[in-house]
Amino acid sequence: MQTPSDSAYPAHWEADVVLRDGGTARIRPITTDDAERLVSFYEQVSDESKYYRFFAPYPRLSDRDVHRFTHHDYVDRVGLAATVGGEFIATVRYDRINAAGLPATSRPSPTTALAGGCFAPAPDIADEAEVAFLVQDAHQGRGVASALLEHIAAVARERGIRRFAAEVLPANTKMIKVFTDAGYQQQRSFEDGVVRLELDLEPTDRSLAVQRAREQRAEARSVQRLLAPGSVAVIGTGRAPGGVGRSVLSNLLAGGFTGRTYAVNRAFPADRDTVDGVPAHRSLATIGEHVDLAVVAVPAERVPEAVAECGEYGVQGLVVLSAGYAESGPGGRERQRELVRLARSYGMRLIGPNSFGVINTAEAVRLNASLAPEAPASGRIGLFTQSGAIGIALLSGLHRRGAGLSSFISAGNRADVSGNDFLQYGYEDPDTDVVLLYLESIGNPRKFNRLARRTAAVKPVVVVKSARHSGSAPPGHAVMPTRIPDATVSALLRQAGVIRVDTDTQLVDAGLLLAGQPLPAGPRVAILGNSESLGLLTYDACLTEGLRPLPPLDLTTAATPDDFRAALAHALGDDACDAVVVTAMPRVGESENGTGTLAEALRTATASASPKPVAVVHVELGGLADALSAATGTAPPPGGAVVPRVAEPRDAAAGKGPGAGEPAGARIIPAYPAAERAVRALAEAVRYAEWRRQAPGRVPEYEDIDEAGAAARIGALLGPEPDPRGMRIGPDDARELLQQYGIGVLRALPAPHPDAAVAAAARLGYPVALKTTAPHLRHRPDLGGVRLDIAGEGELRRAYAELTETLGKPAELLPVVQAMVPRGVDTVVRAAIDPAAGAVLSFGISGAPSELLGDMAHRLVPATDRDAAELIRSIRTAPLLFGWRGAAPADTAALEELLLRVSRLVDDHPEVVSVALEPVVVAQQGLSVLGATVRLAPPPARTDLGPRRLPSY
Repeated sequence: MQTPSDSAYPAHWEADVVLRDGGTARIRPITTDDAERLVSFYEQVSDESKYYRFFAPYPRLSDRDVHRFTHHDYVDRVGLAATVGGEFIATVRYDRINAAGLPATSRPSPTTALAGGCFAPAPDIADEAEVAFLVQDAHQGRGVASALLEHIAAVARERGIRRFAAEVLPANTKMIKVFTDAGYQQQRSFEDGVVRLELDLEPTDRSLAVQRAREQRAEARSVQRLLAPGSVAVIGTGRAPGGVGRSVLSNLLAGGFTGRTYAVNRAFPADRDTVDGVPAHRSLATIGEHVDLAVVAVPAERVPEAVAECGEYGVQGLVVLSAGYAESGPGGRERQRELVRLARSYGMRLIGPNSFGVINTAEAVRLNASLAPEAPASGRIGLFTQSGAIGIALLSGLHRRGAGLSSFISAGNRADVSGNDFLQYGYEDPDTDVVLLYLESIGNPRKFNRLARRTAAVKPVVVVKSARHSGSAPPGHAVMPTRIPDATVSALLRQAGVIRVDTDTQLVDAGLLLAGQPLPAGPRVAILGNSESLGLLTYDACLTEGLRPLPPLDLTTAATPDDFRAALAHALGDDACDAVVVTAMPRVGESENGTGTLAEALRTATASASPKPVAVVHVELGGLADALSAATGTAPPPGGAVVPRVAEPRDAAAGKGPGAGEPAGARIIPAYPAAERAVRALAEAVRYAEWRRQAPGRVPEYEDIDEAGAAARIGALLGPEPDPRGMRIGPDDARELLQQYGIGVLRALPAPHPDAAVAAAARLGYPVALKTTAPHLRHRPDLGGVRLDIAGEGELRRAYAELTETLGKPAELLPVVQAMVPRGVDTVVRAAIDPAAGAVLSFGISGAPSELLGDMAHRLVPATDRDAAELIRSIRTAPLLFGWRGAAPADTAALEELLLRVSRLVDDHPEVVSVALEPVVVAQQGLSVLGATVRLAPPPARTDLGPRRLPSY
């Protein structure tokens, strides 16, 4: 039998999972080395749970039982265990059975193994198995059985099993619920006092939704445990003031942390009782109370010892500030891998290493477990950053601008907790209205896009993605390789409703407005102020950002605060505008008291008017920013006026969702030192609000699609042993495959010599086109490789001669003849699989100008009807499709349908790794696909469709 060191051991079944309560467990195959662990585990299970498992009193396992439960062939008999600290907390097992319910032996021969380790059993091989679980009582209610069911079902599908059968006592309601809540198709019967459940293991929309909902709750809870601990131990607290550990302890105390705090350092003298009034301990073992969170600030070589001690004493989570890991080179990267493995083996989540710390400003917590000497004020912004230096800058920028935070995480090397985890947390956190992310890498773009889309539907998500042009991830980050350019990343983020900005300053600018103001109902902007020139600059900035500014209202340099108040109140009450930008220049001789009065006037106008966003541009008027901050007497840092916060239209538009409609403290009027910064932030809010208002879109069904026929053709083309590098299929095969999805490709007949060209034209009927298909000339009409509207044989022979005389021999040009189609706009439709992002659908105008300008639009597959409509309208050359310069508009409805059919093809069949349709001539009525290239390959792994698991490191 196999052990983890054997080549037959299925190591890819190993996985770390987050459980319902936020802790983690390791799921792995049971091996012959697990006999002692199994016996120990069974001894800790209650008699009632044993009775439910074996339907009879079963106090102990016999030697035969132990052998049977630890010896598996990993095909017909499989056992998985969930472990914490290396010990079993739960097990699951399946045994293949035949139609009579008896054990079945059906190991496939090596020739039946498919790509990815899957097996294709012969028709007479049993495809059903009995499954049974046992969960240690202390760990019941944590979602362990549900996680094990997901993983054992994936294993069973891989081994050719399509159904599970389980017999459960009626009193075992918890286990019955595990099966019934999984979302699989199932049948239920009752016979001889036993409930029999049969589950079809084919994933369904419901099972996938259940899985993702559980993932969301578990990962959100895991972050919540890190941000709201009841007790914190700082491991590595210095004996003297200064140093990293002592600084974190001081910040915890200064921030007013509401829980218990401990200082830990093995170098403390035995008689030392306290540090800064906090109990001092040489180890966790002497604390005598449970510790929720450990902040580790010891040298890298001592971190494993500290982490192991945390695991032994039940610490729930870690923040590792220590450096010297993956950012330091290959040796550090291996230390980082071991750190993650060690933390997860004990069920702990990890922030860091190389982290700046975490902050939670909730009144019930007041946690500043970071190196930030001054905790930010309480607010509605959740901030995640992968850089400590940028984290400092963002905290400082938000602090200066009067914006408070709900939470802050500096992930450092983000070896475990990532931006995806923070999105899970931010989605349901009632104290967070806006999620800001500074990302240097995206470890799982496919999952990030899915989570961001869901979160953006209820609250804004603003992202800075650095390292856009470096071509590689930061040294400390392990990420999947990606071939998609940064412009494509931006398009995919926009598709998910994410607001992507370019700099940390823009991140603060956008976050300040989105957290403090309601979303605009449209792009119409009123501009008012006491400087005509500043008003015109703001007007121009609005036009640049695609907004619709109204003529600026110049209040003149003699305007008083009352004039500002009256003008702002009037603008906010005007149905012709959706937002207001107030510009203010200093008046000669104006005192600080004057700016305070102006701030109060703006606050009064905003508080009493209908909810519309307001931004203030204060050029060389720093006193106004200070006064705006102090307008209510709460004296937050400079940067914004504060008005009472009420439930805003943004919340109502979200419908049901986290934090919907809940009042939350104060609303800030954001102030900006430059017009373009205020307008840029406002424009982002306008675009986001428009995305929120639009219907989510749907994936249409087409009755003429033959999915099964396409699958059979793809299987035949790939063959029993497909080349992992993939293959480009021939033009006839490509045309027939596309036809099964309702995509017609115009036939091109080869013309290796003039007589063949004449014969092809006679077959197709004049007029025809003659063109080359050589790779170096493909889609290059500018080189003269295409001759159109050839009306007869003589003209065709002349064109053939000219073509070969100009560009080369027929064997080099590979000429073909095609029938002419109605004139229109030449476009290109592509779809390709990126290993990190998944399938990406792309569209653009065909030709050198678009390629030169990079004018292509992109959406993730599966695309909805909304995505298809946006795709063809988002390129800069889109006017060519809509009647530019008096031309007849093209049939964009037919183009949208083509895009959706291509999306369906690559979504239904992951073996289709790329499709290129070029050119696609879109006429006034209908369209014609003149060329098609299709590549097939063994399907890449889709981890997002498999059971829940944390990324491996």
